[in-house]
Amino acid sequence: MKKQILCLLFCTAVLTATAQPTAPDKYGASITKEDLQAQLTIIAGADMQGRETGTEGQRKAAAYIVSQFKALGLLPAPGTDDYQQYYAIGYDTLLHSDLSVGDKTLESGKDYLDEIGINNNANTKTKEIVFAGYGISDEKYDDYAGKNVKGKTVVFFSGEPKKDGVYFISGTKTYSDWSSSRGLAQKAGVAREKGADGIVVINAAQDSITANYTRFSRRSATRLQQTTDGTINCITIAGGAASKIFSDNFFDSILARARKNELLNTVAFSKKIKIRYNYAENKETTNASNVAGYIEGTDKKDEYVILTGHYDHLGMRNGQIYYGADDDGSGTCNVIEMAKAFAKAKADGNGPRRRLVFMTVSGEEKGLWGSEYYSDHPLFPLDKTSADLNTDMIGRIDTERKTADTLNYVYVIGHNKLSSELAGINEAANNKYTGLTLDYKFDDPADPNRIYYRSDHYNFARKGVPILFFYDGMLLADYHKPTDTIEKIEWDLYEKRARMIFYTAWEIANRDEMLKRDIPLN
Repeated sequence: MKKQILCLLFCTAVLTATAQPTAPDKYGASITKEDLQAQLTIIAGADMQGRETGTEGQRKAAAYIVSQFKALGLLPAPGTDDYQQYYAIGYDTLLHSDLSVGDKTLESGKDYLDEIGINNNANTKTKEIVFAGYGISDEKYDDYAGKNVKGKTVVFFSGEPKKDGVYFISGTKTYSDWSSSRGLAQKAGVAREKGADGIVVINAAQDSITANYTRFSRRSATRLQQTTDGTINCITIAGGAASKIFSDNFFDSILARARKNELLNTVAFSKKIKIRYNYAENKETTNASNVAGYIEGTDKKDEYVILTGHYDHLGMRNGQIYYGADDDGSGTCNVIEMAKAFAKAKADGNGPRRRLVFMTVSGEEKGLWGSEYYSDHPLFPLDKTSADLNTDMIGRIDTERKTADTLNYVYVIGHNKLSSELAGINEAANNKYTGLTLDYKFDDPADPNRIYYRSDHYNFARKGVPILFFYDGMLLADYHKPTDTIEKIEWDLYEKRARMIFYTAWEIANRDEMLKRDIPLN
């Protein structure tokens, strides 16, 4: 009996040992440039029509990714419909805009911008404007304190104030939600709740509207969210034109302060002036989706590692397809190929300890919509999500990088944020398997491009989930142009970067503990 017990214990120990993941070399090596190219040829092909969110091209891309996840045996994420997490979007097309301020008639697109994503069909008339700083009402800072805006047009600056070099509301160098992609909608909601009938936003950074107008069109897409009853329409004007439009030098005097992000909540100003704004648009509603599948974990299946990349791009404009091979076909195909490698490991009995979630999101180019929706409606608990590894553009080289390692680098963003363990894990995996130069320049708080806030990882970070963002830095060259095609991809470098991310994910998925969350978001 004693021998039988010892034998049973020995066999159990052997089975337990063999059930643990082995070295990931062979699985990482299964991610090849040939497979990446085969995937990217489809994702960035003409049939996908540039994958603009809410269009047939985006739906085709989603269907293709679903087919790949099914073929690999990934399980559909709970709460999805055949792997897809849908969210509603709207397309608004401007039909007519007519604005007068006092005795001045203004021209849409020249003197002001219609905030198409916020506005609704309405004819608005007010007889008074009230200045409200930055349009913020927060427990730490209130631009509306002591001001009556009911039935009036409220005028405020875009952005938010700073104090001693940091944003006053968040207390860090990071924008709060008041300055995020949701910021204007949030401010509009406050103005509506305060009883205002109209909004004029002053863009302090601009001297004339035409300098900014090329970024806008007469059509706007919006992620539809539940809002309070009622409507309020909004326009944006340039800071340099505010005094001329309102015939009052007050705006010249306050503009310099706004450009320095000074606190303006104690500044009081109102003026009797008639504003008439007639606005008409055509509204269409549709939906878009994130695509999410997972591989079940072993002993830590109630913890999660999420691997993301956005599969949308800019669609078709003036008859030209914006293929988006690097941005972000490269990240999308990397997610698929990592899923394939982990699925092979799982089939061999070397599956991950934590549940691995593979998710391609849409709406990134519109304002991080898909990841924002996921972070607000998570399919897996965010407090049990160890990390999000996000891939957005890893197939090209930074044309401004003039160093010897131009063909052997990747930019890593988030290495010194949220978790003190992230950088060490990533660096160890890279040193052992791939030997890339890991460049952290975009983690500099003074980075004028603010890359940390411009891709889908940020919506995980703002919820406290540690993130790493892998990026090639291709901001010039073919960025957001029809010429971002597969012919420009550096296939050897693309393969090496993809493998490095896989090895990093392997370590995070199989370590004993979830990543520490010991660094505040800033």
